[in-house]
Amino acid sequence: MKKSHESAEDYLENILILRERNGNVRSIDIVNEMNYSKPSISIAMKKLRTEGFVEMDLNGYITLTERGEEIAQRIYSRHKLLEKVLMAIGVDQETASEEACRIEHDINDDTYDKINAFYQKHLGSSN
Repeated sequence: MKKSHESAEDYLENILILRERNGNVRSIDIVNEMNYSKPSISIAMKKLRTEGFVEMDLNGYITLTERGEEIAQRIYSRHKLLEKVLMAIGVDQETASEEACRIEHDINDDTYDKINAFYQKHLGSSN
């Protein structure tokens, strides 16, 4: 079950990133971004629609619902901060991004808040 939750978060985060980059998102954009098959993305989008995280219009454009947006923003902000912290301690950008993607789903809120406070106090002014 946890893997399914993590997967949904990854899809929502990628929709947010694609929207910021391209202005709008279609399933094919997600296929290209995540390197998954078209049928896998189709199944995932149907599930996300059913669960109330995304909507799709008649032209195939995908938008995040308020609930989906909240989750996507939370995961993406975690990712960005964790990536910055890892890079600040000497991890290369590609590895930092990959590791942040793994950590962002598992870290509890209290630990994340403490990392964020530490970053803001000690490292935030250097960026």
